[in-house]
Amino acid sequence: MSSAGVNGEVGGEACGIHRFVVFGDICGSGTLDLAEKKHQRAAMYAAFDDAYSSVGVEPGTFHQEDRGDGILVALRPDVPPTLMVGRWIDTLYESLRAHNQGRVRPLRLRIGMNAGLVTRDRHGLVGRAVDLAARLCDSPPAKRIMNETPEIDLVVVVSDWLYGNVVADGGRYVEPDHYRSARIRSKETDEAAWFHVPRRPAPPLIGRDGELPPEGETAPEGEPAAAGERPPAGAARTGVGPSRGDGREEEHTS
Repeated sequence: MSSAGVNGEVGGEACGIHRFVVFGDICGSGTLDLAEKKHQRAAMYAAFDDAYSSVGVEPGTFHQEDRGDGILVALRPDVPPTLMVGRWIDTLYESLRAHNQGRVRPLRLRIGMNAGLVTRDRHGLVGRAVDLAARLCDSPPAKRIMNETPEIDLVVVVSDWLYGNVVADGGRYVEPDHYRSARIRSKETDEAAWFHVPRRPAPPLIGRDGELPPEGETAPEGEPAAAGERPPAGAARTGVGPSRGDGREEEHTS
């Protein structure tokens, strides 16, 4: 169910508008009974609401669609993307940690983030930026991280454009050196993406295709994956993404 009736400022965009897109998904929801599904869905929405509030995104100012065991969001163009890859992720992590304390079945989320042209028809959001955010969230490396490292409750996957143009510049709560790159090959998608597990120096990935280390070993810390070198500081950045703002001034004044 879409919240566009309430948050419907994205209507009437024949050519699309630049937006920050978030696709979230509950891990392992197919193994839950109905009562636990409802409980985890409520907790997921509460965690998202906490994260929105932390960056000043008010209810009714964004488009949000229910995806059963997940959420699809398109934010207004004036939301600084650095806030989303910084304080928003950090608050989401803290909300999950608080909710999961002492629980046998913790809420665990995969999050895909991208930015680009988005429009809406009467059924919901449309655009390559939306498609890629979903591919990032559902990518094999992201699923592998969550399936094989059960102590991790949150993995964030950002597009290569978003990493190079926003994450790599750093900022409050933004840790570009804690991301690692892996190749996403799914359906028509074949491109690099960047993986992050909050509070870890690196996600458990090695190699350009994002394989996990052998059992009993950990991924080497302090070194990017084979395809994961950071763009050099000050390098020219091109592509499609948020149309304004990187959030640094807002963060320093808050």
